[in-house]
Amino acid sequence: MIYVLLIVGFILLIKGADYFVEGSASIAKIFKVPPVIIGLTIVAMGTSAPETAVSISAALKGANAISVSNIIGSNFFNLLVVVGVCAVLSRVVVTDDILKRDFPFSIAVTVLFCAMLFIEMFFISKNGDPGLNRIDGIILLLIFAYYLYVLISSALKARKNSSGEEVVHHHTIPVSILFILGGLAGVVLGGDMVVNNAKAIAKTFGMSDTLIGLTIVAVGTSLPELVTSFVAAKKGETEMALGNVVGSNVFNIMFVLGISATLMPINLSDKLAALDAGILLLVNIIVLLMVVRDKTLSKANGALMILIYVAYTAFIIYRNYYPISVFM
Repeated sequence: MIYVLLIVGFILLIKGADYFVEGSASIAKIFKVPPVIIGLTIVAMGTSAPETAVSISAALKGANAISVSNIIGSNFFNLLVVVGVCAVLSRVVVTDDILKRDFPFSIAVTVLFCAMLFIEMFFISKNGDPGLNRIDGIILLLIFAYYLYVLISSALKARKNSSGEEVVHHHTIPVSILFILGGLAGVVLGGDMVVNNAKAIAKTFGMSDTLIGLTIVAVGTSLPELVTSFVAAKKGETEMALGNVVGSNVFNIMFVLGISATLMPINLSDKLAALDAGILLLVNIIVLLMVVRDKTLSKANGALMILIYVAYTAFIIYRNYYPISVFM
């Protein structure tokens, strides 16, 4: 039964996020908000709504390992599998903005996340559990607000270029509001169901909360990004793939972890999160090196990225059943 409830939870998360995005985008079109701003804000936040719901719900329930590992696992999956699959389907073109602004910022954000975990581990929580406190959460939210300001400012400057675009059909205001409220309800309820049943499955198979968060929960909450990027790649719009993923990964760390830590300090019972965050940083640098010269990701690059994800998944499954000592 718990498997059925887990699947139902994922369906509610994905469809809830879909309806939330559709309703919000419709409201934005009614009030003539530029499409580029819709993509950078509403759609990006909507596709990350599952991660937001799961991590906040997990943090409030004290399931700290799921809260943090869900974000780390989702960022791994987004960067290596979502972009990797798109690159295998068709060469991914990387824009100058992504290469010079967004990707370096994503790496800087990951460095900050690692630094916060290491500082907590070695200097603050010497006799307790390392994690993220409310100060860390507020810092992340403030930096995210600044990043959002930069994106919107950049979008407004490019508004003239999109002024002649055809206006896409939108719903009426009452219907749009209904979509938003129904979508949010689905995301919140689905997030609660995913956390509760994922923990039950973890106990049944002897899986740690960290492993369940890095795998089942992370993949499930990343399905909106995967579906969106897959459809874009099939339509030949592969230049959107890396940009969408980078934006989603920044949102996950800055906003999702930021709001989770601000609402309830996140304490971790082991130090594996710092190791996983460090590996995530390394993977970000590897992918950046792949694109920095030719500004593209080839099919070979995509295949390599997927193999890296498979190797990392094998590693975290192995250490779940054969624990390793970290930073001893």
